[in-house]
Amino acid sequence: MRTWIALLRAVNVGGTGKLPMAELKAFCEELGFAKVRTYIASGNVLFESPKSELAIKTALERRLEQYAGKPVGVLVRTAAEMVAVAKANPFPGSAPNRVLAIFLDEAPAAEALQNLKHQKDERLALGAREIYVHYGEGMADSKLVIPAARAGTARNMNTVAKLATLAAEPG
Repeated sequence: MRTWIALLRAVNVGGTGKLPMAELKAFCEELGFAKVRTYIASGNVLFESPKSELAIKTALERRLEQYAGKPVGVLVRTAAEMVAVAKANPFPGSAPNRVLAIFLDEAPAAEALQNLKHQKDERLALGAREIYVHYGEGMADSKLVIPAARAGTARNMNTVAKLATLAAEPG
């Protein structure tokens, strides 16, 4: 079986999008995933499954919509893909908490960075199925809008590295 990492969009510990990680783990187990583990309360779940990426994404999105009463986006990566995202960080000398990988379902278009709005000191780069963003002075005051990333979900490089490490460990 292959190790997978599912990243949920718009999930947090409070307010809108609240989803207790124990419930997310239970949903994954109901769907037949094995060795299910969550990481921090922001919608990160690791598990094993023989299913395809599309089958996993579809099953999780359906189950989460039943729970939330509205669509919840899910982005899925293999353990190897998560390691590759960490290694491909185009801003390796920058503080990892100021560099995000925005995960997408497909490769971003070559022109994905042409329609940015409110860019200040942020630097951006395209990845395989990600858009990397370095927030020079931090994210708190940034007003950056990336239209091509609308359906994606972001994780900072600390989280990406931890997920890659966890995925390599036995469940």
